[in-house]
Amino acid sequence: MSATPTDTTPTDTPPTDTTPAATDPVLAAERAHLALAGDCLTGMRAAASAVVDAGVDAWASERLGAARAERLRSLAADPGVPPFFGRTDTGEETFHIGRRHVRDAAGRPVVIDWRAPMSRPFYRASAADPQGLVRRRRFGFSGGELTGYEDELLGAGEEGDGALLRAEIERPRSGPMRDIVATIQPEQDEIVRAPLAESVCVQGAPGTGKTAVGLHRAAYLLYTHGGQLARTGVLVVGPNRAFLRYIEQVLPTLGEVDVEQTTVAALTARVPVRAQDRPEVAALKGDARMAQVLERALWGAIAKPADDVLVPLAGRRYRVPVERLKRHVDDLRRRGRGADDQQRLHYSAGRERLAMLLAEDARRQKEEAGGSPTDAETRRAARSPEVRAFCDAVWPARDAEGLVAALLTDPAVLARAARGLLTDDEQALLLRPATRSPRTAPWTGADAVLVDEAAGLLERTPGYGHVVVDEAQDLSPMQCRAVARRLAAGSLTVLGDLAQATSPWSPSDWAPTLAGLGRPDTAVRPLTRGYRVPAEVLDYANRLLPAIAPGLPAATAVRHEAGALEVRPVADLAGPLAEVVTALAAGPGSVGVVCADAAVPAVTGALRDAGLPAAVLADDGAAAGRVAVVPATLAKGLEFDAVVVADPAAIAAAEPRGLNRLYVVLTRAVSTLVVLHRDDLPAPLAG
Repeated sequence: MSATPTDTTPTDTPPTDTTPAATDPVLAAERAHLALAGDCLTGMRAAASAVVDAGVDAWASERLGAARAERLRSLAADPGVPPFFGRTDTGEETFHIGRRHVRDAAGRPVVIDWRAPMSRPFYRASAADPQGLVRRRRFGFSGGELTGYEDELLGAGEEGDGALLRAEIERPRSGPMRDIVATIQPEQDEIVRAPLAESVCVQGAPGTGKTAVGLHRAAYLLYTHGGQLARTGVLVVGPNRAFLRYIEQVLPTLGEVDVEQTTVAALTARVPVRAQDRPEVAALKGDARMAQVLERALWGAIAKPADDVLVPLAGRRYRVPVERLKRHVDDLRRRGRGADDQQRLHYSAGRERLAMLLAEDARRQKEEAGGSPTDAETRRAARSPEVRAFCDAVWPARDAEGLVAALLTDPAVLARAARGLLTDDEQALLLRPATRSPRTAPWTGADAVLVDEAAGLLERTPGYGHVVVDEAQDLSPMQCRAVARRLAAGSLTVLGDLAQATSPWSPSDWAPTLAGLGRPDTAVRPLTRGYRVPAEVLDYANRLLPAIAPGLPAATAVRHEAGALEVRPVADLAGPLAEVVTALAAGPGSVGVVCADAAVPAVTGALRDAGLPAAVLADDGAAAGRVAVVPATLAKGLEFDAVVVADPAAIAAAEPRGLNRLYVVLTRAVSTLVVLHRDDLPAPLAG
């Protein structure tokens, strides 16, 4: 290793320049380049703002305005984010690597985007494989000021001790999730830069950065395939709104502002959700068999034609015999059922096609008689009252809400559709009283997914060029289908951890989920090196793995932190909880107090009574402040600098997969985990 980390303190810590740092010519030169990059970025924003409208037409003006606004958003300044974080030297060329490309007024590159091909060696090179690099340099910053650097002389076979890298990884967590662009590791970079056509499933243990890898993959694909994905779009699907709020700044920080981020609930919000199913009912509604039940209910209502139809065309009527009508209906129904998703004829399109088939039948008859009807006359025939009446009787118009409402309230409809698929007891679980209108029905979240499925049978759902799905191990088969419909011909990044699976449908391996998402051949890429969670914390949580995921290898941590774990038995929770949280809140970073959902009011009250500014983290995505009381069911995907787990036995006992939930909770800490337990610890943690 060469030279001089003059300050390897975390970014949020004030700089401590020493005399050598102040006189170091390398540091002075790098600070000058930092100032140049900042000036050039300001110039790029000014140039984008100065783009004028040529006044060609309204459409061109609108597109120019939208492009200019998008460009300005992508160049938005963030005073806490320096223009570059690293540098590579090949002996002939030097590149500074940053979050976005920066050029000077003459168009010369000042900073290279981290996603560019020439940036790859910064992440992949090693002393054993320098990939053409003589030197790799990492920088330390504080408040946007460059405070130190670390050189690795890869060409000479030397690698650094990683002091700056560790300082960045260990930086306290406060506020939303940050990007990891300065600290991406080789195994992560391999996933980030996977080709657009390749779908990837990341089996990532806690702290391995799987969520960040998925988001950075989205940013990389948008940079590399911007033209294609600008047309088709990128979708990020998270487990809840609190999680989305936590990750919402990652992509904008990387210059990508037009990525849709949503939840499965929002994706399928076609009806107002006013009620909640019992667990056994929700589990049944999420079962893959419900897709077949809905398909039968829809297509099974198509009737057989019983008589000829007279089709009016250009002043005359032409008879379409019942046998040809039956053939038309049967052919269309076969195209709608049993075909793959890309070739499937959707129900509403089939109804319109049936009307046109009748009109075209009449047109052929007129042409055979010497006439030449126009296309407009043929279209009018398809819209005639006679043809519409036939379609209404044989292929009736349907809507998704009405279809699902009939299925859940009419025993006869359900029995016909579910015959051989659902037992009598399962059908009884699904049935509920009818309401005057489907819009006023007591819809549940599971119902909304069924309505979305029905809508996908009726009409094609618009798709995206790439979809990122986080916490995918908890998706029901029906939720997987909802995501798959948005995937169309695009590719997929699946993120999750089977050990953190907490839903009734959670599988023991990824095959069922990947099949449900429409990409059964997707390769599973494991991430098992934990960078954020200290080894002491991860080893403690890993005691649960033999009970919750016996076939899964335990994750290992690269960080050890003395005092990171404390397990304390208490007679009463309130006093010790307030004492511990007070001490943790006096330090840097965020504090998460995680407890069973039912205990949230009591825990919040105890902290507030002690004068602590505790706020409950809710699923509405609202920020909870530095001290957050976190319901255990919302902890997934989140991180806090310090975590206090209040009464782990209550968390484990609150649901069927409670030990999985406890594993999630125990792995949210970046620096410190304190476990306070009144009752005996769950058996795997005892001792």
